[in-house]
Amino acid sequence: MAVTADLGLSASVYQTKSQDLTTTEDQLSFRRGVHLTSGTGAGKADRVFHDQRTLAASSSEDLDLAGVLTDAFGASLTFVRIKGLFISAAATNANNVVVGAAASAPWVTLLNSTGTLTLRPGASFGVMSGVADATGMALTATTADLLKVANSGAGTSVVYDIVIIGASA
Repeated sequence: MAVTADLGLSASVYQTKSQDLTTTEDQLSFRRGVHLTSGTGAGKADRVFHDQRTLAASSSEDLDLAGVLTDAFGASLTFVRIKGLFISAAATNANNVVVGAAASAPWVTLLNSTGTLTLRPGASFGVMSGVADATGMALTATTADLLKVANSGAGTSVVYDIVIIGASA
């Protein structure tokens, strides 16, 4: 199976300030991206997982990045290196989505073993490795491969979208 991916982050900002005789303008266009072709080395990926998931009130799940997730074709995925990770909390959530700090075998490359990232309703997070980076965000099957995602509160479920792009070697 061949994989081609374009990953990116962007921000476009335009601001003005009225002064006595003029208006000062500032325009920013910030863009970073990477194009990945099929394979396992630098600038390459061969595994993709994407899903929209729901967590019940006060619950969590540990996504096993090495051997439990399945791709869009039903094949089991074993990531060895993550090249891109994107998570988005639904705007209609009442609770936050908390990412990181699995109790055992946490994937430590992104947030260390106890770090977390809180996504408020409607918030998104994305990270990607550079095109020249052959290592990416490595993980180790069985001992450092769980990405915890949790619902921060009681009362209502949360929905989140997740996209993981990576390599099998």
